[in-house]
Amino acid sequence: MKYVKPLRLLGDALKTKVSVPGRFLGLDVGDKYVGLAVSDPSNMIASPLSVLLRKKTNIELMATDFQNLVKSFSVSGLVVGYPFGKLNNVEDVVTVNLFIEELRKTEKLKDVKYTYWDERLSSKTVELMLKPLKLHPVQEKTMLDKFAAVVILQEYLDYANRYVNTEPAE
Repeated sequence: MKYVKPLRLLGDALKTKVSVPGRFLGLDVGDKYVGLAVSDPSNMIASPLSVLLRKKTNIELMATDFQNLVKSFSVSGLVVGYPFGKLNNVEDVVTVNLFIEELRKTEKLKDVKYTYWDERLSSKTVELMLKPLKLHPVQEKTMLDKFAAVVILQEYLDYANRYVNTEPAE
């Protein structure tokens, strides 16, 4: 896996010599779960995908799951939610950094690029939307993780597409 700056991720996808650029996976990394979202083929809309159970013992299995997702959805990059600016919340920063480092060490995603995107308020936004539904706590948690990944990915896509579409033509 290789880190790239946020706008370069979309820029690189658009520069590839294929008819349709690769899609993106959004990740909301937590202690127990990783929420996943996927972009549509035009990289305009994020949709919920699934939630992966995260344990120290299953990183190889998770890396294989990511390999399969990359293949199935023609993924060109990962957009990883990162707790920028969260004061006194070092645990969240460590959780994300550790997860990415563990994935990299498996070497199963060597050619996949990733970037970080601000995840502040993504879970809170979803929490407020889900509250009126009065879901079972387990169901609410999985929905929260999936849709937090959607918020992270959608915010990235909106920003990146706005930037790419306002660049002057050469």
